[in-house]
Amino acid sequence: MSFEIQELPDVIRVIVLLNLSKGARIKKSTLKSRIDKVCVSYTCVDMGELDKALKEMAVENLIEEKGEFVCLTPQGQKLGREWESLLLKKEPIMEVVAGLVDGSVTSLVVILSAFIATLTTTSTFLGTTSAVIFAAFLTLSAVSITNFSSFLLGGITEDLNDIMTLQNLMNYSLSDIPDKKERDKSLILVQKLFTLLGKEIHRSNLYAAIICGVTTFIAGIIPIATYIVLPQYYNVAISLALVGTIAGVFLVRYRSKKTRVNWKITLAETLVIVIIATIASLLLGAA
Repeated sequence: MSFEIQELPDVIRVIVLLNLSKGARIKKSTLKSRIDKVCVSYTCVDMGELDKALKEMAVENLIEEKGEFVCLTPQGQKLGREWESLLLKKEPIMEVVAGLVDGSVTSLVVILSAFIATLTTTSTFLGTTSAVIFAAFLTLSAVSITNFSSFLLGGITEDLNDIMTLQNLMNYSLSDIPDKKERDKSLILVQKLFTLLGKEIHRSNLYAAIICGVTTFIAGIIPIATYIVLPQYYNVAISLALVGTIAGVFLVRYRSKKTRVNWKITLAETLVIVIIATIASLLLGAA
């Protein structure tokens, strides 16, 4: 199955996959109306061109036609999710990973700093605990807010740049269509599609940035809260075990699943990065 964007039916197929990627079954007339909305005031696609694209998709086992209704096959749903991930950036993989790493490292640094402080100072455990609560809330809030703002602004900039590059590649490929009428239709449809995608990217990046900030705070506050609540010395062991669980189980499992790399390799990479980041933070804090 070839899926290069070289002709008008190829562009129509992308729009069909994006509209049906959730597994919905809709009428052909409704699908035509949605394509018309993409075109806004232009008449990009007629019903005959849509039918032609749908028949090609049916031959390639991407959709099933049931009278006036169409729906994606399992193969079509898989391909639709891939296009959705590529164009809409809906899966916040980097944001989840960054949140888990930053939350784990922050909590580890706060816990170790507090523990070292109890060993090297004459202050009471209660006094140290008060300092830990203040430092933990301040540090976690700062890291979470920084992650939110960085991933929101950086994510929008990067994703818009990526889809502009993808649009340029599609335009270059479609400009070779011999028929001027079909070529103009294809280029207009791609232009309008990417205008809508640009708006959707702002929404998806706001969602991803919120996930990153919340993940950072939760991954950090759980071990720190455990350290504060439990009795002295027990708190260190259990809170560090929680950090290890967050970084060594949830983070490693998530990264391994998304990258399809053996979990042992992912575990080794994660441990090295977390250890280096923690030691560097402690040394900078002590300087």
